[in-house]
Amino acid sequence: MGTRIIESFCEKDTFEAGKELGSCCKPGSIVLLDGDMGAGKTVFAKGFGKGLGIDETISSPTFTILQVYETGRIPLYHFDVYRIACVEEMDGTGYEDYFYGDGICLIEWAELIKEILPGNCIRASISKDLQKGFNYRRINIDTGK
Repeated sequence: MGTRIIESFCEKDTFEAGKELGSCCKPGSIVLLDGDMGAGKTVFAKGFGKGLGIDETISSPTFTILQVYETGRIPLYHFDVYRIACVEEMDGTGYEDYFYGDGICLIEWAELIKEILPGNCIRASISKDLQKGFNYRRINIDTGK
């Protein structure tokens, strides 16, 4: 896939971009999901889960740090590390079992834990551009390949 830029003009576009990425991810994939507050990370995550065949409601695990979904074709380990004050706090989550397991990790605010991330991650960044409209999002997906 390499690097791909997707222009989203509404929530449905952002959802579909997540769904497309989720549908092509393989076991062991780690997806780093970055963007400012309100950029659409949760909408993208919902689409990503749908792309994995998950019918449960996907929500951002801001207060729990980790939400596990096992009903899709591949387990999804959805991290939101926004509230992690230091990378050592990740030790209590058992993150290594998830990072190096057979599921897929989707990590919001991943830049906060960059020291412990493997080098082969997929990056999905969402940014706004208000000059192109209130609902416009630029989604940059870099598979590193």
